[in-house]
Amino acid sequence: MGKFAAFKIPLRGMPIGTQLFEFELGQEFFMNMESSEIRKGNVKVTLSVKHSDDIYHLDFEMKGTVYIPCDRCLDDMEHIVDTTYHLCVKYGEEYSEESDEVLIIPETDSYLNVAYMIYDTVILTIPLKHVHPIGKCNKAMSAQLKKHSARKSSLDDYDSDDGLDDIFDDDDSPLFDGDEESESSREDNNETDPRWDALKKIKR
Repeated sequence: MGKFAAFKIPLRGMPIGTQLFEFELGQEFFMNMESSEIRKGNVKVTLSVKHSDDIYHLDFEMKGTVYIPCDRCLDDMEHIVDTTYHLCVKYGEEYSEESDEVLIIPETDSYLNVAYMIYDTVILTIPLKHVHPIGKCNKAMSAQLKKHSARKSSLDDYDSDDGLDDIFDDDDSPLFDGDEESESSREDNNETDPRWDALKKIKR
């Protein structure tokens, strides 16, 4: 028996009318999914399947709680699941997804496994950025993040254009060019200074 055998819906033998199915999503379900987003949870799923004219209308209702890692401190945080999903299933020659809400399955398939549909629907309720409310993050991790952010900010300030003001003068020329010019000017002045002439004679 497969990991998600309990999620197989017997469409082929389903009578005309509406059938109800219920599922409980717990830690084992999410572990079997090998989910990197959801670590554990408790979600109740109610599935209504209406069969008419060889078309199956599936209406999912999901309510519960899952636990996902906080983007800031990586500790578990609670996420409320309260969503619905509608899917229309029809038989055809081969498997095909005509749209997000229309699915074609082969004539040879007697069952439809809805485990991955349920999982994907739960995942879609999770926002791209998920963090604890202010003050709820792991304190030790928050302290490390603040320390790292302060250090990065200092490095960024050092690398900013403002930090280059001491290296370049007003006409955007490096100061060392000016130093070379100053040195050259000093050498010209020294040639006319009699004191330097006297010292040159001593060196000789």
